[in-house]
Amino acid sequence: MSTQSLSTSATLDAVTPAPSAPPRTGYGARWRDVPRELGFLLLTMPIAVVGLSVLLTLFWLGVGTIVIYVGFFVLVATFYTARGFGEVELTRLDWAGRPAIARPVWRKPGAPTSFWRALVAPFANGHYWLYLLHGAIINPVVSIFSWTVTIVWTSIALGGLTGWIWQPFIPQGDRDFYLSRTIIDAVFHVNSTFDPVVGDRILELILGIVFAVTLPFITRALTVIHEAVARGLLGRWPSEELQREVADLSASRGAAVAAEDQALRRLERDLHDGPQQRLIRLQMDIAAAERKLSDDPDAAAALLVEARQQAGDTLEELRALSRGFAPPILQDRGLVAAAESLAARSPIPVTMESSLSPGERFSPEIERNAYYVLAELAANLAKHSGATAARLFLDRSVDATGTPWLNVWLTDNGRGGASAIDGHGLRGLEERVRGLRGELVVDSPTGGPSRIGARIPLG
Repeated sequence: MSTQSLSTSATLDAVTPAPSAPPRTGYGARWRDVPRELGFLLLTMPIAVVGLSVLLTLFWLGVGTIVIYVGFFVLVATFYTARGFGEVELTRLDWAGRPAIARPVWRKPGAPTSFWRALVAPFANGHYWLYLLHGAIINPVVSIFSWTVTIVWTSIALGGLTGWIWQPFIPQGDRDFYLSRTIIDAVFHVNSTFDPVVGDRILELILGIVFAVTLPFITRALTVIHEAVARGLLGRWPSEELQREVADLSASRGAAVAAEDQALRRLERDLHDGPQQRLIRLQMDIAAAERKLSDDPDAAAALLVEARQQAGDTLEELRALSRGFAPPILQDRGLVAAAESLAARSPIPVTMESSLSPGERFSPEIERNAYYVLAELAANLAKHSGATAARLFLDRSVDATGTPWLNVWLTDNGRGGASAIDGHGLRGLEERVRGLRGELVVDSPTGGPSRIGARIPLG
């Protein structure tokens, strides 16, 4: 293998999307989350106490001084401080590994902004009141419970597991109560004769093991309680989710219309510049052959041969145009086979990689648009990339919300510099993918390599 081939392979490996590992579950996975959850729970009480002190002090100071107008500004500061403590709680939950909580819509898109509007807005926005309620009352109450359980549970686990090391150095004095002896005597109704000191250490070790084994479940349960409270008080409202959904649908519809309009204009331009011009030339050749048929049969025959060649070229060009939209192999055998055919026809060597089964099918709209994206990327690869090798990827994944996605990628070792700007092909692809409520990702630094692909939801 040549040095250039080795360099090409290394470059492409560098831009290959890493396969997404399936989320690990089970007892071992619970233990891997314990440090983050313990960090979250141990810091909960100090943060909650600080939030309680600061927010209640500011709130009642603002209420008490409202008559001299200063209190109005103090209350505004209270609301924004409560928002800050709420953001800290949401960020900590993210660090603890909990599913992301959608943040509230603090300002509607397109709403005018001004100093006085920013001062009055917290009083009219229910989220600020909920954040204040969370930081001043709810979170301190929940934190007292979760912090206490965490400290007690962890202390018993650590103390029971390590007591046999440090307890011999603690003076017993005139101690006459031993828990192990009391339990044995109460259960078996006999006067035990074993060494109660050893009995207590064995009992404490058993308790330490039990509490240590159950610690991952306790930290997870307590963290989930905080997550549930934060999701109810600090998260986005269902009505806001609906408004966002409507806005996304409107944007997707507009993007789909724009992409379809651009595709139709391109088809019109391609037909005008290609097959239409060839058909006009074909018509002229046939007319000339008709005029020469009686006078100069040889010239007429030559014109007819040329006309037949023009007809063949026109047919091939029409077939190429049809393949760009919905080739027969896509309809008959699915996206994987169509992508393999696309890679085989590329003038630049393209390696095909897919985690999809060969016969896996999707909806016609998904397959047609995914193939269109790949066809456009392959065309740009041949025309503009300057690459000597490329890789095409097909993959199916599931995000944290359970939504399945189809991922199509094309990476190359070309000169890079591609961007989705107005008037260029990638902008049309972006509009098309947005129309499917997906996203187009363009990673193409100047000098290469390029990594361009689309994520399309399959729901």
